[in-house]
Amino acid sequence: MTERETTRLTAWSHELRQVHRRLRDALAATRASLAEGAPGEAATRDLLLYCHGFCAALDAHHQGEDRTLFPALAAAHPELQPVLASLGQDHTMIAHLLGALRTAAERSAPPEELTRHLEGVAAIMENHFRYEERKLLTVLESLALTADPADVLGPL
Repeated sequence: MTERETTRLTAWSHELRQVHRRLRDALAATRASLAEGAPGEAATRDLLLYCHGFCAALDAHHQGEDRTLFPALAAAHPELQPVLASLGQDHTMIAHLLGALRTAAERSAPPEELTRHLEGVAAIMENHFRYEERKLLTVLESLALTADPADVLGPL
């Protein structure tokens, strides 16, 4: 294996860490927008923008994993099937929580309700990311997958 091939293979673990970092940053920006709590229509628009951006990014990340990354991992490492199934269940749960957050933001729910939704997403998301990194980063260093990282991990 050439150095360039090794670099590309190892890059999948780096790509996953980077996407998780950017999603954590997007969550922090959304939380900050909600915490500012400026009254009025402009604050509602800002919050909707942050919520929609964060929700779309997290959802696209999980769809890319389900569509491309997890099947490639399952083919290369069948022993990971229970881990991948658990991560897929997390994706479904997070999608449900994101839908509830979107709905609450669209109807201009009170800040306390939006905070509850956002904190629920944050708790599950962080737990999911840590488990995923613990179980998959080492395997990703040797995964031979030729695909666009934006298709695999979301267009962040």
